[in-house]
Amino acid sequence: MQAVAAVALIVLSVFFSLDCLSAHRSKPIQSDRNIENDETKPKKNQPHIIFILIDDQGFNDIGYHNPTIKTPTLDKLAAEGVILENYYVQPICTPSRSQLITGRYQIHTGLQHSIIRPSQPSCLPSHMDTLPERLREAGYTTHMVGKWHLGFYRKGCLPTRKGFDSFFGSLTGSVDYYSYGSCDGPGLCGYDLHDDEGVAWGQEGKYSTTLFTQRARKILESHNPTDRPLFLLLSLQAVHTPLQTPKSYIYPYRDMANIARRKFAAMVSTVDEAVRNVTYALRKYGYYRNSIIIYSTDNGAQPFTGGSNWPLRGRKGTYWEGGMRGVAFVHSPLLKRRRRVSKALLHITDWFPTLVGLAGGNTSQSHGLDGFDVWPTISEGKESPRHEILHNIDPLHKPLAQTMNWDVSTEEESVNKPKGPKKPKKKKILRQKPKQKSAFKVKTPKLPQTFSHHAAKTKPNPKSKPFPKLKLKPLPKSKPKPKTKVYPQSQRPSHYSPHLESQSSGAPSVSGTSRPKSHPQNKSLKSKSLKSKSRRYISHNHNLSRTRPSQPKSKMKLKVHLKSKSRRTLSQHQNMSQPGTPQQKSHPMPQLNLQPVWDASVQAAIRVGDWKLLTGDPGHGDWVPPQVLPSLPGRWWNLERAILPLPKSSKLKNVWLFNITADPCERQDLADQRPDVVQQLMARLAYYNQTAVPVYFPPDDPRADPSQHSGAWVPWVDDGEDEEGKYHGVYKKGKSGKKKKKKPKCPLCKLQSFFLKLNTRMMSNRI
Repeated sequence: MQAVAAVALIVLSVFFSLDCLSAHRSKPIQSDRNIENDETKPKKNQPHIIFILIDDQGFNDIGYHNPTIKTPTLDKLAAEGVILENYYVQPICTPSRSQLITGRYQIHTGLQHSIIRPSQPSCLPSHMDTLPERLREAGYTTHMVGKWHLGFYRKGCLPTRKGFDSFFGSLTGSVDYYSYGSCDGPGLCGYDLHDDEGVAWGQEGKYSTTLFTQRARKILESHNPTDRPLFLLLSLQAVHTPLQTPKSYIYPYRDMANIARRKFAAMVSTVDEAVRNVTYALRKYGYYRNSIIIYSTDNGAQPFTGGSNWPLRGRKGTYWEGGMRGVAFVHSPLLKRRRRVSKALLHITDWFPTLVGLAGGNTSQSHGLDGFDVWPTISEGKESPRHEILHNIDPLHKPLAQTMNWDVSTEEESVNKPKGPKKPKKKKILRQKPKQKSAFKVKTPKLPQTFSHHAAKTKPNPKSKPFPKLKLKPLPKSKPKPKTKVYPQSQRPSHYSPHLESQSSGAPSVSGTSRPKSHPQNKSLKSKSLKSKSRRYISHNHNLSRTRPSQPKSKMKLKVHLKSKSRRTLSQHQNMSQPGTPQQKSHPMPQLNLQPVWDASVQAAIRVGDWKLLTGDPGHGDWVPPQVLPSLPGRWWNLERAILPLPKSSKLKNVWLFNITADPCERQDLADQRPDVVQQLMARLAYYNQTAVPVYFPPDDPRADPSQHSGAWVPWVDDGEDEEGKYHGVYKKGKSGKKKKKKPKCPLCKLQSFFLKLNTRMMSNRI
């Protein structure tokens, strides 16, 4: 028996040795399989991306900023994720959505003016790639539910032609929450609810937020999360006007005295419930552990219709912080550092490269992106690669009040000008016409005045190239040189953070600068300097609406002025444009060789580091506390961008400078105290303007009338028609070449017309 057992042990040992040997020989094959698994592993681990975009939610319209707003779901998701407190969007709907989808600034898509109206033949440029297209190339299934508002005049503009596998929602900007009617002015209304490329009739009576949430949950239920990654853009129309919500959501806010604010808060609660239902579906159907939830507003709130941006300044449609600093957070189990607040500078254009990078896609083919990959900043808390944001340059938006161009002289000097006996003639507002030269006075390379969405636009990259060399006349050599280090325009870096230093208190920094000692100067040299500067200033502003007097009325006044100027203290700023104007006291500041490089009447806004510059008309800059209704609300198309005459006291004001880090509410304007910073930011605006394409803002097309299409808003131009090539300029909405006949005065007729308009508005509002 022992011998038999020994033989059995020998046989087993030989068998195991052969088995181990075969296993050893098969190791390379096993490693090949592992390599194959490693190659497919990134595709399997691609995160599911759920982007929730809210309409018109203000900075003060969420629970973690304002406890009176009841948003428990949003508060919890934000607290467990990363709250983005230095995140910027655009002031109105179309610009924000276009920058999210394309990753480019408005000036690079031709959509820098206003929004796309339902009757306008305009949409995203056809040659430009989109975020869903890049994600679909990376293997994603892409779906969109909700508001589009990026044009639909032809089928090539629809979401399903821009990279989305499916679409269910509205194409226009403002839709009734129950009837899905959308109006582009009184009497021009139509049905606006679409499923893919067809009209989704028969959904009247269902609340849109609930309907869109149900469709989103249906998409999550029908998709297999282990098969392909999912990108879902849930673009709710809430909390945009009209203020409509089920009554059950209003009851918790019954103590609010302001009715508009009460309804608005109730609509925010419907959004909170929608997010709760979507999050529950993510957990139920197996998405959550490998998902990224991004929550963002598209612009600031409109206080006239119940929203609140308090304590920020301004409102929707303005370039103050209240119109652009957005509510946003990221919630994901994939975040490496959670439960924190990020104050890194971020912009809505950053989502394009960030999400494509997370998906393992390639952005090298997406030329001209203005966004950055900020996932390490969000997930790990690293420093943001973004140091500046071009909020916009809109050459068409001019204030009704006549404005001056900013140069080295301060605003106080402009206000205290000596009044002449003759009153300036009233001139019409400058408006860009077809084939008209640009209103900018900087000598930049000429851009083509015809805009085509089909032709690809090549432009310099603002992130890698230095400032362009501006062809401006140098200042006279008699001026003392400053000790402050100022980069020449040919050597300036793309970001200003090293030399745009700011104090935490918001006051101008003067520690590193000093002015040369005072000493009498040659009067003749100074007189020549003033005359040469006056000539340069006149040539720079020859076609503005108003020009300042460039030379004194007599030589005697010039001599007296020069004599008194030499005795002044160093803390007073020199008046370089008006020698005869008495000086006012100002803060100590460095004496710099500043030159006018930007037409300050042009509406523009830029953020560089801590500094923010506004030029032109940034919009009505007020601070509206919660539950305050300054005036009666108007129709939504008037609230998108109100053009109001400026007060007399501020009609010459067209330059503002703020230290946003120290003064986020924009209460201390530092433009007069820091002209050096103003000059550098204006140079940056001039550089960005060189990369801009012409504004594309065509007139309304009567063929868009829903009455010609069975009562619905649908594409009305065939894809074969070159509709984009018809408009080689910019046109005013509703402009007509026919002169209106003067109607005879009739008080009774005016009264009848008033009540007719009132009734039309009430019917349009569904009151």
